[in-house]
Amino acid sequence: MVNERFLLAGERIGEIGKENILQPKYQAYFVKTARFLEQLCENWVFVEEGKLKQSPLEELKKRNKALYEDILPENYGNSYGNPAYAAGIFGREYGSILSFIYAEMRSLIPYVFEQRMENVVRGMELFLEVYGSFCCAMEESGGLPEYEALKEIAYWYVSDYTRQATEEKLKDMLDAESDFALRIIEGDLSNERYLYYFGEYVTEGEIQTFRHLKSLPEETLQKMADTYTEGYRIGFLIGNKDITKKKTVNIRYCLGFEPMIKKAVENFKKMGLASTIYRAYNGILQGKSMNRNGYYGAIPNKQFDFDHKEDQGLVLDKKLVQVRLEAMKEGFEIYKEKAAVFGGPAVVETFGETPPDLKEKPEALHLSEAQQKLTVEYMSAAGQIQNQYIKGEERSFTIIAFPVPEIGENFAEIFDEVIRINTLDYQLYQRMQQTIIDTLDKGKYVLVKGMRGNKTNLKVMLHHLENPEKQTNFENCVADVNIPVGEVFTSPLLAGTEGVLHVSRVYLNGLEYKNIAVTLKDGMVEDYTCENFDSPEENRKYVKDNVLYHHDTLPLGEFAIGTNTTAFAVARKYKMEEKLPILIAEKTGPHFALGDTCYSHAEDVAVYNPDGKEIIARDNECSSIRKEDPAKAYYNCHTDITIPYDELGEVSVVTHEDEVIPIIEEGRFTLSGCEELNIPLENLQI
Repeated sequence: MVNERFLLAGERIGEIGKENILQPKYQAYFVKTARFLEQLCENWVFVEEGKLKQSPLEELKKRNKALYEDILPENYGNSYGNPAYAAGIFGREYGSILSFIYAEMRSLIPYVFEQRMENVVRGMELFLEVYGSFCCAMEESGGLPEYEALKEIAYWYVSDYTRQATEEKLKDMLDAESDFALRIIEGDLSNERYLYYFGEYVTEGEIQTFRHLKSLPEETLQKMADTYTEGYRIGFLIGNKDITKKKTVNIRYCLGFEPMIKKAVENFKKMGLASTIYRAYNGILQGKSMNRNGYYGAIPNKQFDFDHKEDQGLVLDKKLVQVRLEAMKEGFEIYKEKAAVFGGPAVVETFGETPPDLKEKPEALHLSEAQQKLTVEYMSAAGQIQNQYIKGEERSFTIIAFPVPEIGENFAEIFDEVIRINTLDYQLYQRMQQTIIDTLDKGKYVLVKGMRGNKTNLKVMLHHLENPEKQTNFENCVADVNIPVGEVFTSPLLAGTEGVLHVSRVYLNGLEYKNIAVTLKDGMVEDYTCENFDSPEENRKYVKDNVLYHHDTLPLGEFAIGTNTTAFAVARKYKMEEKLPILIAEKTGPHFALGDTCYSHAEDVAVYNPDGKEIIARDNECSSIRKEDPAKAYYNCHTDITIPYDELGEVSVVTHEDEVIPIIEEGRFTLSGCEELNIPLENLQI
């Protein structure tokens, strides 16, 4: 049946280029999009016949470039994928929907290489239905179909296929038999041709990353994999969770790192864990985001992603939210046994890319205020459903990061430095961090103040320790779930936590923020702004959409002090501070997370530091109502904002006797026993 639909859709699409039914500008759109779909069909046959592994490498490169070239930055100005260009030709309404359709067709590329015919067919049929609507309107009235009728086509496309897409997504995450990527990774990695088997965009960056990893000594490559997988194992140990109950781990990474990932898969096998490795989806059915969640190749154009990140604004309503939640529940029921033994993600992040200069376009689809509220409601309900099947108190994770060649001519040198940072002596840091924790545990609150133009002035309230001999507020975080070493963190009390958090420049989830400032009152976000755009309204919208994730407010879920001065010094040496990922950046100064606590959905699991003390600050006033009203307890987001040492005037703890004990003054650690943390900073201008 699917084969027949594929053939019929392909034949019909092939006829469009010969027709001349519509007004020229619309005909041109459908002809160009049809030719792209014909290109997909031709590649389908190419893959199906096994030519991926038979053809010369140069042909694979040529085919890969041809699939993605229309949305590359140099071509994007005249691409239908650009909402501004489409609106300029078709007007705002028709331009937005035709740009959406075009973007949705482009999301089919990887399915061709995965040979998922059903996914390709439903996209082709969506295109044909829209084309048919234009043809009928032209024949009946000589005009255009109603915009609302086109929206309805898109709506029913999403509604009709949501269940299939959700089940497919869960299978990829939970079932090790969904092994498309794993088969490539466990295959021949002797040269870069395998990179083209995934269907992702491949550039010199991925090729250079692969070549660099292949050039490393085997013991170095093994050390990288061991640090990564051991971090995952230790995360269970530190979190007082039983890893022997788990059967699968989800690996997420960027193409080019397969030589390391291959060794990690073997390491996980020895732990009794099979690896699931799914692709980062980019269609409306599976979910669009600026953040790649899964494995992924080069990003052809971040502006394209940014322009289409809210495409669901075309269709989202309360009924569709309910359909999605029901689909999620049904999918988890199908895979509930596999969900129960799913251990959580092991993530390899990358950094070093040139930060994009993204532009907000009014022509792009955006969520209305009502839709933003629906999105918040969906995230909350979806989080609750997932936690029923993948219990927070039983799962864990780990994250590690490495640079990519775009970081500059010192790539190989920086890569070696990052390996060193990722493998620092955790016992040394554990001892120094314990000194910091012992001091912090004397306090009722912490003062954090900026310097050199940083306007931070915060008072952070701490939980009361009933039994200081056996209890602590701060976790001594070394190289486990968040690699590298270097932080102590807590979930602060909200009541009494107040003031302004300010950073002159920071990158959060790939987006730049200039002079971001967040005002807190009783631990909740009261106000926020940045200076990215000319108008205050645009700046507030940017922060609300991408930091608050459409919530009206968020709690301060975490306060931490980063201690990895080595990472800070390396970043300063190579002038790459703005390119550090959150994972490393959060270790280079105190940081504050807006959203849920670090113990989200696992607050009832007792957690202990290496000194045997229980970390009792696992809740705050929001998460503590989780049993009565879980929808209000969790926000399903957690964004860290770091103040770098050179903007940091003071971190002091105020004791119950009102004694003020400095921990950091003017970017330097002041406690006895922590002097070694200042050594990497000695040659820096701080």
